[in-house]
Amino acid sequence: MYEAANPAQVAGLAKFFKTGKGQYGEGDLFLGIKVPVTRAIVKECWKETSFEEIEECITSQYHEIRLAALLCLVKIYNSSKSDTKTQQECIDFYLSHTAYVNNWDLVDLSCYELLGKWLLNRDRSILYDLAAKGTTIWEQRIGIVSTMTFIRNGQLDDTYAIAEIFISKPGPLHDLLQKATGWLLREAGKRDQQRLVEWLRVHWSSMPATMRRYAVEKLSKEQTASL
Repeated sequence: MYEAANPAQVAGLAKFFKTGKGQYGEGDLFLGIKVPVTRAIVKECWKETSFEEIEECITSQYHEIRLAALLCLVKIYNSSKSDTKTQQECIDFYLSHTAYVNNWDLVDLSCYELLGKWLLNRDRSILYDLAAKGTTIWEQRIGIVSTMTFIRNGQLDDTYAIAEIFISKPGPLHDLLQKATGWLLREAGKRDQQRLVEWLRVHWSSMPATMRRYAVEKLSKEQTASL
């Protein structure tokens, strides 16, 4: 990863991931490595990467190295379909390191590939706890984005239920949680559009604007006007 560093791209990535003072990624550091390059490096080395090495990477000050750690974890999990012990180790590691899963891309490229798949046929209360009580917006985002796996398997209930948790939170909902929730609602609507429309009619007045905008992107003008 250090060999792939590109200083010319650092400023652009730092700006894109909002690392300025008071922004959601404040203080994060970059090596200037684009995601396809990181994926290519992970593809070459994940089979030889230990949990101890993933620990070293996930705690790195550099954003891209933390991403590489998460992508390795996903690779290990997905390659261990008949090895529940290894999968459990991946999940335990992930949940004990959420403090380092601290930007939207790190969340979105890991949570539904790990937690979503793990919980597909298990109790999902941990996602509700993360959404309702997560100590950071990133833990809360994990709660909703993990339901992508459920949606892809035709299971929509948890997405709507967790969306209701966010709507009921006191005070303004962070923009990144609005976007994530709207996105997952939109994905649920691809599976059952009528259910999405009916749900939106009930909750429309209590939804923040960005969540609304993302949720209706695939609806017709007529459907949106009827909400």
